[in-house]
Amino acid sequence: MKKILPFLILVLSLSLSSQSRADNLLMARTSLSFPEAMLKLQDSIRNHGYTVSRVQRVDIGLTKSGYTTDKYRVVFFGKADLVRRLSDEYPQLIPYLPFKIAIFAEGEETLIVAANPRELTDKTYPVLEPVMRKVEKDMLEIFQLMRNDG
Repeated sequence: MKKILPFLILVLSLSLSSQSRADNLLMARTSLSFPEAMLKLQDSIRNHGYTVSRVQRVDIGLTKSGYTTDKYRVVFFGKADLVRRLSDEYPQLIPYLPFKIAIFAEGEETLIVAANPRELTDKTYPVLEPVMRKVEKDMLEIFQLMRNDG
C-alpha cells in the first residue's frame, strides 16, 4: 500500500472533480518494464496523431518523502490546433490541457492511468461531446495497445 499511496495522490490530483469516481479513469497494466512501456506509450500516442509535449518526472517529491523510485512520470500530449481551439473557446478547460497519462512501475509491471476526457463535457457544452469522444476513443486504443505486451 505504501508504494501505491503516492500514485493515488497523483491520480486524485489529475481527477477532474472532487466527485470523480474510479470508473471515470482509464487504466491499463502491462508486463513491459518501465522503460519499454514508456517508449511504447509515447510511440502509441504519436501513432494516433498526437504530439508528446512533455514528460514530467513526479518522483522527486516522492523521494523527498522517503520513497525510493524513479519510475513515476506524467506524459502530456495533444494536437496543437485542438488544444489551442479548446483553450480559446473553453478557457475553463485550460487546466486540463494538454491531455495527460500517468505511468508508473509497480513491481515487475507498469501501469498507466488517465482521467477520462469525456468527463470534461457536460450539458452546458454539448458541442464538446464529439471532440472528447474522439479523444477518449484514441486513448482507449492506446491503453489497449499497452495491455498487449508486444
